[in-house]
Amino acid sequence: MHDIRPQEVVDPWSSEQIITCHDKNTGLRAVVAIDDTTLGPGFGGVRLGEYPTAQAAIVEAQRLAAAMTLKHALAELPYGGAKSVIMLDGSAPTGAARERLFAAFGQFLARSPELYIPGVDMGTTLADMVTISDQGVTVYCAEHEPSPWTARGVHAALRAGAAHTLGTDDLAGVRISIQGAGSVGAALARLVAADGARVLISDIDSDRADRVAESVDGLAIDPGDAPFARCDIFAPCAIARVVTADSVDRLQCRLIIGAANDALDSPAVADLLHVAGITVVPDYVANAGGAIHEHARAMGWDEERLAEDVDRIGERVTRLLQSAQSSNEPPATVAGRLAAERLAAAGDV
Repeated sequence: MHDIRPQEVVDPWSSEQIITCHDKNTGLRAVVAIDDTTLGPGFGGVRLGEYPTAQAAIVEAQRLAAAMTLKHALAELPYGGAKSVIMLDGSAPTGAARERLFAAFGQFLARSPELYIPGVDMGTTLADMVTISDQGVTVYCAEHEPSPWTARGVHAALRAGAAHTLGTDDLAGVRISIQGAGSVGAALARLVAADGARVLISDIDSDRADRVAESVDGLAIDPGDAPFARCDIFAPCAIARVVTADSVDRLQCRLIIGAANDALDSPAVADLLHVAGITVVPDYVANAGGAIHEHARAMGWDEERLAEDVDRIGERVTRLLQSAQSSNEPPATVAGRLAAERLAAAGDV
């Protein structure tokens, strides 16, 4: 079995399958990474963005797909790990050109409809998913926005992490730095503010950060300062790999937990943070609410059952941190082992 710590996935042979898609008429250049289908078809979002090289796009897709394998295994969902990226050359297309681009991508996916279930990710929208679905592809996130449920799951994880690390799940007065004021970050800010937390919020769109800060009686700060702000909890909810090995000694938080994929630059950073006494809840554990939401919609669950399953993320975080404390290991090491055990058991059936 491949090494399922996603930050280490840089080998093209570590994934079950890599699919490249190119359409001359629309300019489509895309990569689909299928990491592991032991538990079911690959499920993961479609990311739209600029990449310096095709290799960079492939590595990104692989890293994210590996994280989805972990997410689904630990959340006990019947899906494998997958992710896709569509490479941009300049600004994103709009209108009819965008629709043609996603229609072309959907036509590629329709060739193997049982292999990959796409969904919304950074740079893509519900409308994009509808266009893909119109090509005969099963799509999640085509009708319902998953962000509120992602935020709810992170909130549950954050409360559990605070209880373990800070000694209380009462967030009143707890200082939380949230990097990213998009749909998930803003929703999380509102949830923790309702608990009485003191919110620091940042975003590359300063106006958006200001609006969220005003709505939660918080403070808008520079996004580059967010990881290093004086706080109890740092919640990355935007870009990946914001905590690097050479930045660990600048951190002033005690707990890192958020929605952003791949918040740590490498597995070595998790080890350094562990030595520094900073607890990190892996993103693929904390941000599983969106995936649970999509599965719930596909299964026809009502909102009460959905809410119960998303809130159960907090229970998983508690067990994970207790186990990591007992074994004196970084939580990511324990999470990887638990996921590997589930995959191995499923593969033996």
